[in-house]
Amino acid sequence: MTETPLATTIVIPTYTEKRWSYLLRTLASARAQSHQPDEIVVVVDHNPAMFERAKRELDGVTVLENAYAQGVSGNRNTGAEHASTPLIAFLDDDIIADRHWLARQIEPFADPDVVGTGGAIVPAWAGRPPRWMPAEFLWAVGGSYAGMPTETAPVRNVWSANMIVRRTTFLAVGGFRLGFGKLGNRNRPEDTDLCLRMSEAGGHWMYVPAAVIQHEVPAERATFRFFVRRCYAEGRGKVQMAALHRGDPLGAERNYLWSLPRAVLRHLGRAARGQGVDQLLRAGGVVAGVAAAGAGGVVETVSSRRPGRRPTVRAAQ
Repeated sequence: MTETPLATTIVIPTYTEKRWSYLLRTLASARAQSHQPDEIVVVVDHNPAMFERAKRELDGVTVLENAYAQGVSGNRNTGAEHASTPLIAFLDDDIIADRHWLARQIEPFADPDVVGTGGAIVPAWAGRPPRWMPAEFLWAVGGSYAGMPTETAPVRNVWSANMIVRRTTFLAVGGFRLGFGKLGNRNRPEDTDLCLRMSEAGGHWMYVPAAVIQHEVPAERATFRFFVRRCYAEGRGKVQMAALHRGDPLGAERNYLWSLPRAVLRHLGRAARGQGVDQLLRAGGVVAGVAAAGAGGVVETVSSRRPGRRPTVRAAQ
């Protein structure tokens, strides 16, 4: 295939054979794109048995092993460093991309000042969506949330489940920050950190809501317990990220927080107009989410001030 400025490699990180059926669905949707990728790369995170199975069973796909320490940041960087196309798309291994996802999401790169794009992420619930889940907090299950742009527009950051980067800028900043991301019970925003560093290198990000993927939400992530824990972890992670940047890295979070009292009033108003008890539950969901994230932020702030506490993360070399 002749390379063009919009030629794209799709990188899909994976780590467990428990998600094998999800991975096959993701690959099928990547292969079915109306704008065909030049290459699809699957990177396996320190799982030799799965790596051998992927090499054996995945035809027409480049299969690599994570060249860095365990974690999704190194997994993605391994795939990106292999790629030779001007654009690199990142997808999670549990998504289904709309047939025109890639074609729509690469359009903003016609502007040389665009360093990256992201598209809409629709939660694919395993069962019925929780009655208490407010649309303003769909980010807690990896989805686009209420208040995001409804047309293509500049944004501060997008999410790595649905992200395309300009390869030269991505490599220039060292890719995803190693040791900083989602691993075990840690939930640090490696994608937001990358977006900030790439913007600082010169350029901006665009959000393309017409470029849609569906992101699996298993039943265990549809519980209130998971929701509160996820919001708490996000509060801690954002404080950790802010410590790695100068200026005002959390300005977007403050603007988001200021919008939430209106969301509570909106849900309460709908309940008062007879639109159901679900609206009351969603108002409570907003309050619970803010409280949990705030608690996480306070705990991390206090923890970070302890003597001898230092960040232990770095960018790829």
